[in-house]
Amino acid sequence: MTYQFSAIQDLAANRKSALATGPFGSSIGSKTFQNQGVPVIRGSNLSEAVELRLNDDGLVFIDASLAEKFSRSKAVRGDLIFTCWGTVNQVGLIDERSEYDAYIVSNKQMKLSADPEKADPLYLYYYFSSPLGQQAIADNTIGSSVPGFNLTALRSIRVPSPPLKVQIGISQFLGSLDDKIELNRRMNQTLEEMARALFRDWFVDFGPTRRQMEGATDPTAIMGHAFPSDKAATLATLFPVKLGEGELPEGWAVQTLADRYKITIGRTPPRKEKWHFRNDGHGVPWLSIRDLGNCETFAFDTAETLEENSVASCRVPVIGAGTVMVSFKLTVGRVAIAAKDMATNEAIAHLNTTDKSAPTEYTYSWMKEFDYGTLGSTSSIANAVNSKTIRSMPILSSGIALEAKYSEVVKYLFAKIKANTEENQTLAELRDLLLPKLISGQIRLKNVENMV
Repeated sequence: MTYQFSAIQDLAANRKSALATGPFGSSIGSKTFQNQGVPVIRGSNLSEAVELRLNDDGLVFIDASLAEKFSRSKAVRGDLIFTCWGTVNQVGLIDERSEYDAYIVSNKQMKLSADPEKADPLYLYYYFSSPLGQQAIADNTIGSSVPGFNLTALRSIRVPSPPLKVQIGISQFLGSLDDKIELNRRMNQTLEEMARALFRDWFVDFGPTRRQMEGATDPTAIMGHAFPSDKAATLATLFPVKLGEGELPEGWAVQTLADRYKITIGRTPPRKEKWHFRNDGHGVPWLSIRDLGNCETFAFDTAETLEENSVASCRVPVIGAGTVMVSFKLTVGRVAIAAKDMATNEAIAHLNTTDKSAPTEYTYSWMKEFDYGTLGSTSSIANAVNSKTIRSMPILSSGIALEAKYSEVVKYLFAKIKANTEENQTLAELRDLLLPKLISGQIRLKNVENMV
């Protein structure tokens, strides 16, 4: 079956500010931002990831008295957010997952308040996140160097409008998939934090050594009561009993990454020769800074791939699964583990293993804990860090046996993170496959539910 179409202006709530942009010009900006008050939604708070409806990380705030002057730009739960300039395909939704009840949209965003008797906000969010909605935005974009998408264009976009009950059914079904994705994502955050907390205790704070210096003799106490007695007895023997030179545990030393790893740098084939690049999922995965920012612990998929012939002819290094990668240009310090063989661009360094290397879990944890601000003395680290800097980066050498033991202890955490990420990929692919078919009426919800 097919659904009738309705213009957004007919689905908006019956009030003047139902469709509104953010404050004009420089009414709000860096000079008015502060650490508390009313949160401001900017482009960085929107994401292309469908399951991430609003990113509350990195919010800025304005004073409540200033926010009152922009009441028309106030967005609350149930409101959709669109980007007007720049990355115009970004869509957000303020819902029960959002940290705050109300926000102010910035001067580069606009908001839509739907009439709850005509349209389900989550259904509209899924529509604009689908290929159908993304194409509708693209068709109404103006400009080329800086793409624009304005209120007039948004008002005129026509969306499939099944009965409200059907809209809610579709959004609830798709939402259940996203809920599982979100649950897995939060679980992964917890699992990684567990691994990093242990790493900090052992290799940053030197907890087991310091506890011995404070008089602890029982292995369970030495290991911070984090392990059963038999496990603690084995682990405690691996830690020095006191600090030595440089306030490091005796016998430990600081080396450079180049001392312990074969470091390679990614490469980009000539962009003007478009045949090098693919976006159909075939070929050699090619990781960009943006891909690295979108992934979590493990890097799986990439927005672009390279022709296999291009990898050879352009001498693009291909790294193996389990290789730790770190960005050192533009955005410094993004870290991930390659989940499969892949290549990267020239802003990403690869820590390929040698017989001197620490295991993957140790290497990843060290790179995540490292303070990248220490690499440069300029105001912009991006201008101070280069491949030579990365090669000379320090890494703590605590002994192969202990580093291997850390990896053995946390390996199951990383394995669970990887499994959750793979499940999330499957769920996202299922959602993205069904989303346009459900919204267009190509398939019915009941048939999909039975199939799933």
